[in-house]
Amino acid sequence: MSRSARPVTVLSIIRDCLDALLHPSARYDALTRARHRAFMAPRLLGSLAAFAAFPVYLVLRGAPSAIEVAAFAWLIAPILLSWFLSRTGRYEGAHVLSSLALAGLIMAIAATTGGIESFAAVWLVVVPLEAALSASRRVAAFASLLALSCAGLLILLGQLAWLPLEHAGATERGVMMAFGVASATLYAAGLAFGAESLARTSVALLSREEERYRLLARNMSDVISRHQRNGAVQFISQAAEAMLGMPVAQLLGHGLFDRVHVADRPAYLTALSDAARGDVRSVEFRLRREPTGSERSQIDFIWVEMRCRPLDRDPGRDLTREAEVVGVMRDVTDRKLSEQALDQARDAAEAADAAKTRFLATMSHELRTPLNAIIGFSEMIAQEQTLMLGAPQRKEYAELINASGQHLLSVVNGILDMSKMESGNFEIASEPFAPRAALMHCCNLLALKARENGVDLITDAPQDLPVMTGDPRAFKQIVLNLVANAVKFTERGGQVAVSAAASASQLTLCISDTGVGIAPDDLKRVGAPFFQCGKTYQRRHEGTGLGLSIVKSLVALHLGELTVQSRLGEGTAVTVKLPLVYTPPQSKASDKRPSESKIATLTPVLRQETQDRPQDQPARVKKSA
Repeated sequence: MSRSARPVTVLSIIRDCLDALLHPSARYDALTRARHRAFMAPRLLGSLAAFAAFPVYLVLRGAPSAIEVAAFAWLIAPILLSWFLSRTGRYEGAHVLSSLALAGLIMAIAATTGGIESFAAVWLVVVPLEAALSASRRVAAFASLLALSCAGLLILLGQLAWLPLEHAGATERGVMMAFGVASATLYAAGLAFGAESLARTSVALLSREEERYRLLARNMSDVISRHQRNGAVQFISQAAEAMLGMPVAQLLGHGLFDRVHVADRPAYLTALSDAARGDVRSVEFRLRREPTGSERSQIDFIWVEMRCRPLDRDPGRDLTREAEVVGVMRDVTDRKLSEQALDQARDAAEAADAAKTRFLATMSHELRTPLNAIIGFSEMIAQEQTLMLGAPQRKEYAELINASGQHLLSVVNGILDMSKMESGNFEIASEPFAPRAALMHCCNLLALKARENGVDLITDAPQDLPVMTGDPRAFKQIVLNLVANAVKFTERGGQVAVSAAASASQLTLCISDTGVGIAPDDLKRVGAPFFQCGKTYQRRHEGTGLGLSIVKSLVALHLGELTVQSRLGEGTAVTVKLPLVYTPPQSKASDKRPSESKIATLTPVLRQETQDRPQDQPARVKKSA
């Protein structure tokens, strides 16, 4: 015999025989199987024992009376009851029939042996005790009422003297009474041991079932919780510790609710309330996760999806109690991040499409206008004999054609520079140069345009500005674009101030104006290619919208910072910080995209904040109208 084989014993043989007699409905539930087995085993064994003792009784007693034969014949009833349970599986019905059979046997014996004073009358106490094993209140109440009815009937028959007279002596009655009490006590003890065995089996099965569900709850990545209608947590699984980084005990009661994001609490409570009314609800909300050691100052929220449903009510539970809800929570932060990434990609695609549309619209205007001028004036020069043009007119037309061509060239150069920067092919030619001389040269170039527009151009650059290392062509382009923009968007009578200052490691340029300013919504998009701010003024001034975008990219290539501050109707201040010594990054220039650098912090400020200037600067150069 192998070690795993179960040893064959008498008890195992009896158990196997009983299991073969069980109804199919009782074979797949351990507790039901134990109850059916406990019902059938004593009745079958008791009946077999009674039949085995019947010959011994005949030897000792002699010829039995009709009543005695009927009593022994009644012992067949337990076998029939076992057969009934085996065939139908009706456990409560079998107990009801057993109570009737036992009460009938007791009444038959007690009626012929002294009525209520008979030794058999004591067995009426056993009837409700036996019915208690059914675990049914209805069966226990029926058996108790049946036993009381039998006792009352015996008393009534005795009072009416309808019972036969008993001829046994006092000694014999005493012996029979002792036998009745002892046998009833032994049978009750058997019932007690049977009830204890069933209770132990029930507890063991319940413990095993709880351990199974506890193991399931511990090893599930989803968090299982039980809530009251107001959101208070009564139970939450151990998976919450891994999800939120805190002990489960702190999440009980309103601990979980306190960790729900304030903006998501109404949706959280609404879902629980709807589920308590019988609906199945799903809700997504944010939960605050406990930060670890070095991150104590940070607040970390995760996205959680909770599916909640009403808790099934037990049949015997008080229906007046508040409904409860079972929730299953799952961390969906990765999915939410993916959705946000998709939304950002969609917004970027829409912005790219809008930029393409703006580009086509801008180019149609910026290219067609000078081209029309070039074509028109060149045709007039070609027909000078017909139109009888003089030398001054031809010179004027030639100058207009030249100006239009220069404008076209600047537009094309701007587009080419922007394309190089976006593709990463724009290289910085670093060399030492004097920033003050470059700054003054750019301001002198734009002084005429400022006077034509009626704008005061004020330059404030110290004589002792140190020599810096960088691309002088890019530096001039930064200054020219910023100052030209400031002059362009400043109304007649306004002022443009250009200042420079140096610290230990960087040069700071500030170009401020008293122009039209930028709205807060447009301020967020300043520096985007082909973007022109504000419908109120964007068509009053020509341009491609590439100036500030090129500046932003050039500053990024120099590893500098660009800050734009503005208030609509009050003016704009642009601050550029460039390192005095440009150090190329270790990686290739093509590996660093301008958009990846720290280039801009766009913050709307009050006008007076943009005009603060150091007091120890040398005298400023003013080029007024």
